[in-house]
Amino acid sequence: MLRTLLAAASALTLAACATGPDYKPPVESAAAAGGFVAVHSPAIEANAPVAGKWWRLYDDPVLDGLIADALSANTDVRVAVARLARARASLREVKTDRLPNVGVSAGATYGRLPATQRAPGAQREDWSIDTGASLSYEVDLFGRVSRGVEAARGDVDAARFDADAVRVSVAAETARAYADAASAAERLDVANRIVALLDRSLRVTGRRAEVGLTTRLDTARIAALRNQRQAEVPAIAAERDAALFRLATLTGRAPADLPPAAGMRTATLRLSTPIPVGDGAQLLARRPDVRAAERRLAAATARIGVATADLYPRIQLGASIGSTGPNIADLFGAAPLRWLLGPLISWSLTGHERARARVAGAEADTQAALATFDGTVLTSLRETETALSTYAHALDRRTALQAARDEAEVAARITRAQQREGQIDSLALLDAERTAAETQAELALIDAQIADAQIDLFKALGGGWEDAPKVQTASKN
Repeated sequence: MLRTLLAAASALTLAACATGPDYKPPVESAAAAGGFVAVHSPAIEANAPVAGKWWRLYDDPVLDGLIADALSANTDVRVAVARLARARASLREVKTDRLPNVGVSAGATYGRLPATQRAPGAQREDWSIDTGASLSYEVDLFGRVSRGVEAARGDVDAARFDADAVRVSVAAETARAYADAASAAERLDVANRIVALLDRSLRVTGRRAEVGLTTRLDTARIAALRNQRQAEVPAIAAERDAALFRLATLTGRAPADLPPAAGMRTATLRLSTPIPVGDGAQLLARRPDVRAAERRLAAATARIGVATADLYPRIQLGASIGSTGPNIADLFGAAPLRWLLGPLISWSLTGHERARARVAGAEADTQAALATFDGTVLTSLRETETALSTYAHALDRRTALQAARDEAEVAARITRAQQREGQIDSLALLDAERTAAETQAELALIDAQIADAQIDLFKALGGGWEDAPKVQTASKN
């Protein structure tokens, strides 16, 4: 009986054909696969492949350790990994539809039967024990099960790439928080040096006012500029603290548990080599969000087949065997044996309109998934082009500001010497000091913005999630 059932199932399976469209990956446009428009800086290397663990280009072991901690302990990464595990569990559940469903049953009852249902002289009150086993198998003649497995696999792949996209973001934001703390420390040092410089100018002007070479108004003006710069110090210190607190959260720690080494750097992150960026084709093949959108499109296409299969009958092959007797010993000897074998065909003749509506809905979902994929591709290109342009122009601005800072410092030194010799008044010195202070502060700020633009570029390029460390899970008590 079992051999007959399996032979029939094999024959029907060989004749099966999956309904719905076969998935074909969307064709990328030549423009999307070409080089980037905004590559026009010697600090960007267009033809070199993107580094996997890009943060190592900064050559900072502390940063390397913090990002490793973040990739293994960050709560957003843990959520993404849990969602991937949930998708894999759903795939295992869907795969069970390919397997025969085997069941066993057993029951015992005690009762009294009418005399007409008993042989003369037999007991009318007795036990009745029944056991049986059943086997059923859905023949996937129209591909409902296979398309369901295909859709579930697409969901798993999409969840995996979603987790990779979270890792990209977490690595970038961890580097950004570390860079922000270091940049704030450098800006804090610049601000304190500017205040110290203005203190010296204030002392010189004060002594000149005492001997009548200048007025109290000049002293007040320099003092106001000095106090203005001093007021910026607490704000920068607060920015540094906030960056360190962000860094603690990103690495899965409370602020008090952040290692002291995380806040020891006092210089802005800087690169000594050009940033390799590749081209558009490499970008689309690397960005996890693009790959996740493509896998969701594949899953949506497969679900058209699942919905289409409902337009056709379902065929199940079934078999059962059992026995009934007054006691357990009779079940394996004297009790009569019963068995059944045969196919079951179910087909709703009045539900076709409902099934067609589901097919139309699945097709609409597929169109939405295709539009989402196209939008994700365009967004990835826009983000990368924007990051390249911002980075290149920030470098140009820094070059101009550095030249302005150097000239302002020369002008300030000359002005101080002229004031000591009595050639100019304190108002001219004040103007020179203000210009020098502003250019120094702006240069420190543009260095911070360059580091931020670099991290934006690395994030847009979508690398850094390869060979991520294993995610820590909560311990069970």
